Amino acid sequence: MKLDPFYLIVDSAEWIERLVPLGVRLVQLRKKDGGEAELRTDIRRAQATCTAHDCQLIINDHWRLAIDEGCDFVHLGQEDLGLADLKAIRAAGLKLGLSTHDEAELETALAASPDYVALGPVWPTILKKMKWAPQGLDRLRDWKARIGSLPLVAIGGLNIDRIDSVFAHGADSAALVTDITLNADPEARTRQWIEKTAPWR
Repeated sequence: MKLDPFYLIVDSAEWIERLVPLGVRLVQLRKKDGGEAELRTDIRRAQATCTAHDCQLIINDHWRLAIDEGCDFVHLGQEDLGLADLKAIRAAGLKLGLSTHDEAELETALAASPDYVALGPVWPTILKKMKWAPQGLDRLRDWKARIGSLPLVAIGGLNIDRIDSVFAHGADSAALVTDITLNADPEARTRQWIEKTAPWR
């Protein structure tokens, strides 16, 4: 399986409707708040936009809704992985992405036979408070050597100036949140990322 090198992560269908039509090919809906009805509505809106623009949609955490709504990809953190029904996820045909932050989490992730592995934070991140120190580029290279052909997603503190080194150290895809959503011109920044990652596409 191949992931697009530009992996956008946003927290609403509004962001997806705003940015995916610019040419985004891979997006994760990471919505932490809201009731089931609101989440289901956002997933449906996101699916409609992604289908119309040939974009791969990944649902973060909400694997039951992802199954119900016929999604084809779910991403789980380690805590969510422990609570998820992997057999149900696989039976529904969903692909699975997993977050890792240390050696033990990588072992746990690989035991679940994921379709890709994410490592982070590569650099310090303002997205959320992390108990893990920045992983650094050497850890990316080490993770890639250990997971082999599985796609490796780098996340945490990434920006345009760091992207070449991320791919040079083994990442297959670069996940972005605040570099896009906190930018003064998210549309322009998204176009920059699409253009910058084109050589790896």
